Amino acid sequence: MTVSHSTSNYPLGSTVPPFTQHAISVSLPTWADNVGYEEGEKRVVDAMVSGYPRFFIHLSIEKLARICEQKFGVPNEKCLLFPSKKIADRCRSFMIDRASLAGTPTHARLVQYHIDPEDTPLPSPQPTVELHIVLFPTEAWPFAKQFWQHTGLGISSRLAVYCLSLLSAESPHSPVLSLTSARTLFKTLNKHYSIKCTPQLLSFESALPLSLNSQDRYGRNLPVSMPAVWIAHQLVLHMSTSQEHVFPYTDTLKILQKWGPGCHFLGHGLDSDIDTLETIIKQELSANPSALPVVALFAEFPSNPLLRSANISLLRALADKYDFLLVIDETIGNFVNVNVLQHADIVVSSLSKIFSGDANTMGGSLILNPQSRHYAALKAHMSATYEDTYFDEDAVFMERNSRNFARRIRIIDENTLAVCEYLRSRSISGGTSLPSPAIKEVFYPKFITPENYLSCKLPEGGYGGLFSLTFTSPAASQAFFAIPEGPKSWKNFTLACLYTILRWTAGCSIEEGLVRISVGMQEREDLLEGFMVALQAVEAVM
Repeated sequence: MTVSHSTSNYPLGSTVPPFTQHAISVSLPTWADNVGYEEGEKRVVDAMVSGYPRFFIHLSIEKLARICEQKFGVPNEKCLLFPSKKIADRCRSFMIDRASLAGTPTHARLVQYHIDPEDTPLPSPQPTVELHIVLFPTEAWPFAKQFWQHTGLGISSRLAVYCLSLLSAESPHSPVLSLTSARTLFKTLNKHYSIKCTPQLLSFESALPLSLNSQDRYGRNLPVSMPAVWIAHQLVLHMSTSQEHVFPYTDTLKILQKWGPGCHFLGHGLDSDIDTLETIIKQELSANPSALPVVALFAEFPSNPLLRSANISLLRALADKYDFLLVIDETIGNFVNVNVLQHADIVVSSLSKIFSGDANTMGGSLILNPQSRHYAALKAHMSATYEDTYFDEDAVFMERNSRNFARRIRIIDENTLAVCEYLRSRSISGGTSLPSPAIKEVFYPKFITPENYLSCKLPEGGYGGLFSLTFTSPAASQAFFAIPEGPKSWKNFTLACLYTILRWTAGCSIEEGLVRISVGMQEREDLLEGFMVALQAVEAVM
C-alpha cells in the first residue's frame, strides 16, 4: 500500500504507521514522489524502507533471501522464499511457463531448508521452520516477481524475522536491518486453523444476518488478500477450463490473464457491461453450443477506485441462467455494511485494510455460500487442497487488531459520509453555485450507482470509508494533494493515494489526477476542517 502524508511528519520512504517494523504502507509525500515511485526513480526507490508486501519485499525477507542465496545458490542466482513446497512448485512452474511464452526460456530449482534453534537441547520450545526456496537465474527475476506480486503467497516479514532469530551466523553482505527478537507465541507451526478441525472464523455474528452466521458458512483465513482471489480462481479452474469475465481490481485481472484459459475484461462495472457480458456469452454459445461459455465472473462490490456497485441481482440471474460461478470481492463494502453472500457462490475479502486497521499485518478471507448449487463441489475441492500457510504471529496480530472492527466501521462510515457530503456540496456533480469549483465528481457509493449498493446494504450498514475525487483541472488535483494541512497529513490512517499514477487504469474510464482517499477515525470536526482548508486553498487559486 502506498500512501501519502505530510512531508514533515512522514518523510519519503518511511513506514506508515511510523516506526512500525512490519508496516504495510509507505509514505510518498509529494506528487513527484508518486510519479518517481511508479517510474522506478532511484531517489524514491532507495529511500523506501517499507511498502505493500506484494510490491515491496520487506528488508527482513531480503536479508534472509541473501543468506539463502549464499548458502544454496551459485553465481548469478537469486531466490524467493515460500512457506510450502506446493507454493514453491507453483512458482517454478509459473516462471518456466511465462519465460517460455516470452521467448526467453529459463529454469528454476527448489531447496527445502529446515532452520532449527541452535544450541538448544531437544526437544526445543522453539519450533523448527521449514522454508522452501526457489532459486533461478538473475535475469528471470521479472517472472519471479510477478508470481510474488499477483499471488501474495511468499513468506511474511514476521516469519522472516523469526527465521533470522534462529540463525546464529549472519552474512556480512546482508542488508543492515535492526531486528527485534521474535517472540514464541505458538506451540507448533501451521496448526492454528487446521483443515482437519471444524471450520472456524473470527466471530462477528452480531454484524451478520442471522441466516448467514459462521455455523452455516465454510471459510478460510489466508495470509494475504490476493491468495483469496488466487485460491478462488484455482477453485474455478477445477470446475471448468472455460474463460472468465471480470469487473476487477488490477491484480485480480492479472491472475485471470496469467493462469488458465484467459478472461474478458469488463472494466466499467455498469449495467451496460452486463449487457455486453450476455452478448459475449450468446456469441460463444452460438459458435460452440456444447461448451460452457464462461466458468465464473469476478466482481468488486463496490469497485476500486470509482466506487461503482454492480447490479448483483442481475449478475446472479445471469449466473443461474448460464451456470457460471459468481465471485464477489466485498473488501470495500465489508460485511458490516453489506451482505453480498446471498448472491455469490464465493466471497473474498482483504483483511489487511480496514479489518485489521493498524496497517501492520496481512490477511485475507474466502467464504463459500452454502446455498450455492456448487457448494458441495467447491467445499470438497477446498477441503482436499487447502494448505494453511498463515504464520502464527501474523494471525495473532490480525485477531488482536480486529477485535473492535465493527465499532471502528461505524465511526469510519459516519466520518466518511460527513466528508463526502461536504465535498459534493462544492462539486460540479453536486450542483454547486461556486463560480470556479475545484472538484468535478465525488465517487462514493451513496452517489454512484446508489440503487445497486442499497440492494445489498444492511439495515444498520453505512457506505464504507473509501471515496475518490476528480478535479476540474490537473493543476487543481496537484494543488489539493500538495496542501500540507490537507487530508493526507492526518494520523489515524486517513490516507490519500494518486490512484491513476500508482495503478493500471486503462479501459476503466478513470481520469488522470483522480485522488483516492481512505478515511480514518479521528474527530469529525478535525477531519472536516482539514478538508475545508485543503479545498478552500485550491478554490482560491482557481
